[in-house]
Amino acid sequence: MKIIKNRKKFFLLSLVMILIGFVAMTVNQKAGKGALNWDVEFTGGTSMEIDFGEAYDTEVLMEVIEEVTEQSAPQIQQIMGTNAAEIKLQHIDGATRVKLMNALWAEYPSAELKEANDISGTVSSEMQQAAIKATAIAGVAMLLYISIRFRDLRAGGSAIIALMHDVLVVLAAYAVFRIPVNNTFIAVLLTILGYSINSTIVIFDRVRENKAHYTAAETAERIDKSIGQTLNRSINTSLTTLFTVGAIYVLGVPTIKEFALPMMVGIIAGAYSSICISGSVWYVLMPKAEKGIES
Repeated sequence: MKIIKNRKKFFLLSLVMILIGFVAMTVNQKAGKGALNWDVEFTGGTSMEIDFGEAYDTEVLMEVIEEVTEQSAPQIQQIMGTNAAEIKLQHIDGATRVKLMNALWAEYPSAELKEANDISGTVSSEMQQAAIKATAIAGVAMLLYISIRFRDLRAGGSAIIALMHDVLVVLAAYAVFRIPVNNTFIAVLLTILGYSINSTIVIFDRVRENKAHYTAAETAERIDKSIGQTLNRSINTSLTTLFTVGAIYVLGVPTIKEFALPMMVGIIAGAYSSICISGSVWYVLMPKAEKGIES
């Protein structure tokens, strides 16, 4: 494998994927849709609990809500063991609520509005801060752990850069596919961070183990060899996880799909970054002396 030799090509591919996300955010923002499809947990909005009194079709509900409210991504979550659902959408006034209930009664005459609440901006602000804090704490903890384990701050730094790459690629998927950014967003980010770092640590362990068999001038070959020795493990682990999450996406309800789709993107991005990015960044950050290059 020639990962280190072709590192600039991999860096360029990563940059393109991330830029696609920022371009999509810019286009969406100028179109008045918002850079990301923020859900009510982050922006504030209206939550309604409705008991339909009979089995209901989520797709039909989605069409009715979109037609009445002109909102493209309402969140519908079934309340287990009942014929009720919790519907979350951007803020609507009292008149629109009445209009929405009338439309729902036309489809489901037994429907009953159990509860309707406005989610305040204070709560949404706390959710945003929680997402940032959780990601930052996880990143710092991983940086310290990897730096101590490999006795090299550059190893920790390169792993964190690879994780930032994964987060930005997942963020690009949220922008391109307009996936609602709700409370599952935090779960997706933290899951991807934990999953992706695992393969990176396995590769870094092999790089360290192989150090005795290579000279400083052969550092690139040592990293390539280490990646090759762990390649089957990295690919097989990612594929088995991808198949499982893919099945959840195909068979799941819309709220589950909102979690599964970015997870699949994150799994692919994590496998790619572990194999093609993390070792390359570590090599770039190494001083010339450790790479056998005369200054």
